[in-house]
Amino acid sequence: MVDMERHARHLVLPQVGIEGQEKLANAKVLVVGAGGLASPVLLYLAAAGIGTIGIIDDDRVDISNLQRQVLHRTADVGRLKVDSAKEQLLALDPNLTIIEQKQRLIPSNALETFTGWDIVVDGTDNIPTRYLIDDACHLLSIPWVYGSIHRFEGQVSFFSSKEHRRYRDLFPEAPPTSALQNCAEAGVFGVLPGVVGSLQATEVIKHIVGMGSSLIGRLLIYDAESMTMQTLQFGELDSKPEINDLSLAQQLFDDPTYCTPRPQQVQEDQATGESMMQSITVVELKTKQQQGWNPFIIDVRSDEELEQARLNAFDLHVIHDVVGSAVNEVPQDRDLVVLCRSGMRSQMAIMMLNRSGIDSSRMYNLTGGLMAWAQIAPEDIIQG
Repeated sequence: MVDMERHARHLVLPQVGIEGQEKLANAKVLVVGAGGLASPVLLYLAAAGIGTIGIIDDDRVDISNLQRQVLHRTADVGRLKVDSAKEQLLALDPNLTIIEQKQRLIPSNALETFTGWDIVVDGTDNIPTRYLIDDACHLLSIPWVYGSIHRFEGQVSFFSSKEHRRYRDLFPEAPPTSALQNCAEAGVFGVLPGVVGSLQATEVIKHIVGMGSSLIGRLLIYDAESMTMQTLQFGELDSKPEINDLSLAQQLFDDPTYCTPRPQQVQEDQATGESMMQSITVVELKTKQQQGWNPFIIDVRSDEELEQARLNAFDLHVIHDVVGSAVNEVPQDRDLVVLCRSGMRSQMAIMMLNRSGIDSSRMYNLTGGLMAWAQIAPEDIIQG
């Protein structure tokens, strides 16, 4: 039922009116992710009166998220993002139906997860997940709205198999991981996901009320630094891969160089509550060093990060996505400790070192990375 007072400003718009608002109230929209892009998407969908909103995410709120993930608060740090998101959305409108899915979207659950939804929104900004969304939505004939952010630039588009416009028409193959940086590596302007996510929500609402989706076949590019927008037109690509199942997306999830855990690893982590990769805390490392342990320490952060802060004693610096090329510089008679800023890229580096022939029993991932080290032993960090 339409709340006439709450949505009064919509009702006077001829493009929406009572009929359009009823369509919004009856709509079911699934948002993949509950972070930076998803924050404005979810808030504006809720405010617009979308009757049923789904959220799928398995991540927890971190203090570093709050610079851009405005759906969450300081008090939410450590909570599951879907729980924090649901609480905020129901505080905005208690009449909504919010369906939580406390899991990561992976190929084995994608088709089941998407079935029954009217439209899907990508709020993850993750390459393997984006191709998975495109392939799954294609197989189920569900439209979806794309958003991407990088430093000061954002992109938005609308994809629909019925309109013969898919993500693979724009980007038929995934880029090599050496060409990618995540938010931790490249940085992201805090308000950027607010702009991009609001544009995504705009496309969803227009589609539901029947205004048409202006970004089907068009890629909108927003530059926050120069404050400019431009759109690029694209057509159906005959040479794109044929999608009959999710096997191509599965290949991306199986590639450890992408920042996405493999399905088997996800299942193991959920079953045991921990990763199968060896890890070590800063306190454990320093205690073992005092007892005579002499590991070979590898810093896999970027050159820029190294210039900003570094350990006063480490053995090798090599950027994580090319760490395999430095295998000959690694001694054969010492254990290895691999670190990055927060402990994520170092996990990928260990996977690649293992693929290059180094026994995983010799390698340890530093939990929390340099950020944790700076909190435990700031005297060991050289700034600048």
